Amino acid sequence: MRRKTGLAEAMPGLLTVIEGPAEAEAPGHLGHRARMRTRLLTAGPDALLDHELLEMVLFLALPRRDTKPIARALLARFGSFAGALAAPLHELREVDGLGEAGAAALRTVQAAALRLARAEVMEQPVLNNWDRLLAYLSAALTRERVEQFRVLFLDTRNRLIADEAQARGTVNHTPVYPREVVKRALELQATALILVHNHPSGDPTPSRADLEMTQEVKAAAGILGIVLHDHLIVGNGRHLSFRREGLL
Repeated sequence: MRRKTGLAEAMPGLLTVIEGPAEAEAPGHLGHRARMRTRLLTAGPDALLDHELLEMVLFLALPRRDTKPIARALLARFGSFAGALAAPLHELREVDGLGEAGAAALRTVQAAALRLARAEVMEQPVLNNWDRLLAYLSAALTRERVEQFRVLFLDTRNRLIADEAQARGTVNHTPVYPREVVKRALELQATALILVHNHPSGDPTPSRADLEMTQEVKAAAGILGIVLHDHLIVGNGRHLSFRREGLL
């Protein structure tokens, strides 16, 4: 019987590792990760399914975990890759195995996507890039669970100076104060505005309160020479423009 000596005697498990197979096979989930990484880099992101893309995001934050079950749990609960990214933090914390690191990874990807979309909007006059603007606003608001009222402040060339959330409300109402909107426009030296809010119900049809508030903001802004270009309501995959509907 061979006697263990030196490090092997001090650390009994070491001899087994040294005397094991020279090329032990990597755990299954690690090989799976390597294959997905190769596919992403060679074929592009469209080569990955939603659960695989979630796995890729999560294993950067959870390097020692098999992230496939977590990714599938996220899709089962929130319905899609985008739904998982936009899910409320308290609901993400309820997903088994995700933890703070995994939730932070999802939030980081969401923030990066919104910043990229916003940067593309800011590069050129907003009115000449309507499709990009709608894509950005849809990404920012479509999956919000409560109403959020935002104002886009524009300069003399209709370039975006600021996109600011003015208020958050309930599932069907957000308090808006025209005086505060105009005051902020003056602070930013904005010469034009676009109002934006979402309808969590998914139906972008304006309410009576929406119509009245829009006219109040238009009147208050007009006194100071500030133009209200439009009021956009974002639903689930749908939007409504007051300007195009003849409501402004």
